[in-house]
Amino acid sequence: MFYKIFDSLLTLAYPQACQACGNPVENSADGVACRFCWKKTNVFSGAETLCAKCGASLQTKSSNFQTFCRRCDEHFYDAARAVGIYEHALAASVLHLKREPFVARNLRKLFFSRFENSDFQNAALIVPVPLSKKRFLERGFNQAAVLSKILAKKTGIKLDEQSLVRRIHTPIHRVGMDGKARAASVENAFEVKRPKFIKGAKVLLVDDVFTSGATVSNCAKVLKKSGAEKVYVFTLAKTL
Repeated sequence: MFYKIFDSLLTLAYPQACQACGNPVENSADGVACRFCWKKTNVFSGAETLCAKCGASLQTKSSNFQTFCRRCDEHFYDAARAVGIYEHALAASVLHLKREPFVARNLRKLFFSRFENSDFQNAALIVPVPLSKKRFLERGFNQAAVLSKILAKKTGIKLDEQSLVRRIHTPIHRVGMDGKARAASVENAFEVKRPKFIKGAKVLLVDDVFTSGATVSNCAKVLKKSGAEKVYVFTLAKTL
């Protein structure tokens, strides 16, 4: 009841435009995107066929056997999953999260539901993909850490924000960058400061968006060099 009253007052007193299409957002639980844009967004339901390793969408129908896209064969993580495709409402939400440390109520539900339906429940440690000191000072927060804290609080899995660090400031990845350029920009950018906390652990690596996989693969590489048994990757969105 409270949310319905709040939404009515919000719509009248302070109407918010959908950051995906510009139409009014009538439900505060939807965050920065309207209900129509959320309906248009491809949120994974488990009925589609995804690459068993990187989580790339391969077909809309389910399959009875594991399928691989082969583009991720050389990546160092064991498996990656996302809430859905980086489009419409999810894209708007990710972009907003880079500006404000806020995750709307319905997106939190989707995030946790997707985790519950993954094979990552045996993870013992949640590790956010780190920002460089320069970018952290510019932004004031790490969006991957925001997501990690939400998941750690909900699941009780231990959160570790100190062990994995970004030692090299890298340029922000742009849409026009190809896979080789992205991989080159993050090569040797990460290191593990506290290997004793990583050794033998099944690590859940959290970030906002999975693009080429170069960033999370390099993170997984150093985590495994420090003795991580498994590295899973979990994000809000995955680009096509």
